[in-house]
Amino acid sequence: MIEYKLSPRFNDTDCLGHINNASIATWFEEGRKEIFKFFVPDLSPKEWNLIVARTEIDYLAQGHYQHDVVIKSAIEKIGNSSFTVAQECHQNGTIVAKGKAILVYFDYGLNKANPIPTEVKDKLAKHLLSDGAAL
Repeated sequence: MIEYKLSPRFNDTDCLGHINNASIATWFEEGRKEIFKFFVPDLSPKEWNLIVARTEIDYLAQGHYQHDVVIKSAIEKIGNSSFTVAQECHQNGTIVAKGKAILVYFDYGLNKANPIPTEVKDKLAKHLLSDGAAL
């Protein structure tokens, strides 16, 4: 599992003082950064080889400004050319949101998916959740 800690910004809130749901999507993407480095170690856009195929988020509780957040990320499934990242947003001991993202190893020049290299699959596998395991 990979953990990423952040402090909500003022502009992450809505008019009620809650964390805006769009901010959580951005936080989840930021939490996937270490996983992105398995594919592009320096995160160079010129070398980028991932594309998002699907995301989902379940909002479970209200998030608030001025309280740190921990994004937990793990690999749920590894396929031939795609993989699924499971994520949780924790604040003050509460799971505020859960989500998943399906990413595809992608060749932008050829506009097609490619098999994930074995050495990258090995890195992903180190963060693979056991069946039924929680983050």
